[in-house]
Amino acid sequence: MENVISKPGNPYYSNTDTTKLNVSNAEWKKVLPEDVYAVMREADTERPFTGKYWNSDEKGTYYCASCGNKLFRSTAKFSSSCGWPSFFEQDSKKSIVFKEDNSLGMERTETLCGRCGGHLGHIFDDGPEPTGKRYCMNSIALDFIPDNK
Repeated sequence: MENVISKPGNPYYSNTDTTKLNVSNAEWKKVLPEDVYAVMREADTERPFTGKYWNSDEKGTYYCASCGNKLFRSTAKFSSSCGWPSFFEQDSKKSIVFKEDNSLGMERTETLCGRCGGHLGHIFDDGPEPTGKRYCMNSIALDFIPDNK
């Protein structure tokens, strides 16, 4: 891979390693920026229409901002007008895992990074074909590597 993201202060970050991580929140707090930690480890949510990828149509690959796990290709991204980047399918069956979320008086399905368990956002059944899914992600939970030109 020609393009990789380097995060020297984060020893768990890799765009190629798929080994499942078991890292404490105390350790994540040491290596993640405060805003990334709040979303990815405390399930915070960025405000709609504020994230850097909600309205982006650049071609490339999206990775977990905590650990570098490959999550989505831009070919699965669509404009949902919800204010967060939305995708209709994940990169692989193992890239994202799901958890029931009944917080805030709602019944939702939380999406978590399949490698580090970091909170990415939620998935809904109102997306486009062929899957009918809408992975509604926090931009701050994503890193992006554009395709080589």
